[in-house]
Order: sequence, then C-alpha cells, then structure tokens
Amino acid sequence: MPPTSTAPALDIHAIAKTFVMHLRGGAQLPVVRGASFVVDAGECVVLGGPSGAGKSSVLKMIFGNYRTDAGHIRVASSGGIVDVASASPREIVALRRSTIGYVSQFLRVIPRISALDLVIAAAIETGADKDTASDRATRLLCRLNLPERLWHLPPATFSGGEQQRVNIARGFAAERPILLLDEPTASLDAANRDVVAELVAEQKSKGAAVLGIFHDDDVRRLVADRIVDITRFSA
Repeated sequence: MPPTSTAPALDIHAIAKTFVMHLRGGAQLPVVRGASFVVDAGECVVLGGPSGAGKSSVLKMIFGNYRTDAGHIRVASSGGIVDVASASPREIVALRRSTIGYVSQFLRVIPRISALDLVIAAAIETGADKDTASDRATRLLCRLNLPERLWHLPPATFSGGEQQRVNIARGFAAERPILLLDEPTASLDAANRDVVAELVAEQKSKGAAVLGIFHDDDVRRLVADRIVDITRFSA
C-alpha cells in the first residue's frame, strides 16, 4: 500500500544530468537541466518529447541508476521522505525493495529461472505470501497472453515480445507504491498494449503513482493523467 502522506509520491526539483565522455578527452554531453515536476499517488504522469530528449535518463535518475548532478528527487516512503539524489546505495536498495518498481525495455534476470518463478519472486519481495504471489503471477501471465507452455521455462529463448510480457508481469506483481515504466509496450501487439493500459489503471485505483514513457499515442491517451514535456528541460 502507498505510504500515508500529504506529500507527493514523487517530487522532482531542478534535477540535471551531464555525461562525461572519458574516451573522448572528457567531452561533456549535457542531457537534462532543471527538470521539475511532481507525481501524486493515484495518477499516471507520462514524460513526453522526442527520442534523445532525456526521458529515460530522468527515470534512471529517479531509480538511482544515474546520479544527479543537481537538484532533488524526493520519494515518499513508509519510512519518510528520501532524497534519491543524495541517498546512500543502501538507502536506494531499500527503496527499490519497498517503494519504487521499474519496468525497462529489456528483461534482465538470473538465467535458468522459469518465467513463473521470476514473477512469483517479484511479488514475494514486497511481502506477498507464497500462495498470494503464485496466484498474482498466474493471473498476470494469463492476462498478458503468455502461453502456459512457456511458464516453466527460462525466458532467455523467448521472443522479444514474450520476454517483455514477463518483464511487465514482474513489475506489476510487486505492487509497489511507485512504478516507473520505460516504454513497456514498445514490443507488444495491440491486444497486450491494451492489457498494460488496464494494469496501469488498476494500480492507480489502488493508489500507486505511475511515471512512464509511452511512444504509442493510443496507449499514452489511455493512461496519461498529465504529460510532462521533457524538451522544456533539455540541456
């Protein structure tokens, strides 16, 4: 369940990121400067702008994969407000376990673990008991139209679309209060894109704050409560 707080689930204030190209003599590549917005519990905010505008970099800064050069990323967690921009690695790991989920464009998991077990493990990580986790995992894989014959196989040999459906199931099985979605529907067909839109709506109804990137116009119209144009903050 989302933490009880009057603060936004996510409060992004004046964040900036510049990459240093060490193999190019220290050349600097500024990406984002001064990005500021909030995401409240129970809403889906979509980051807009063309490829290269810095949308994925913003998500990675919020998740703690990229360090910010300036600004604050305040996250409302059960233990209080945590600023990811200045948090220790230990604090970021704790936030990922309890508060922030992330669905990327690619499935990165331990080899030889079955698709079903991967989804079950994601639910258990956030406190679900084994029976609840198993039920949640099977329902999600069914809804995302992953053939049952694949459930007990590791996803390494799946198609790109099949792997992404496992990836999405893992993200939604955990039911964290904040969910980051980086083009989750890019490799999906229309039917499964609609399923993802339904899943986003369900998480919002439970009070989750969702921040995503969706290049598909139809999906974006279905899920977005607001669109934040990242080009306003492109460096």
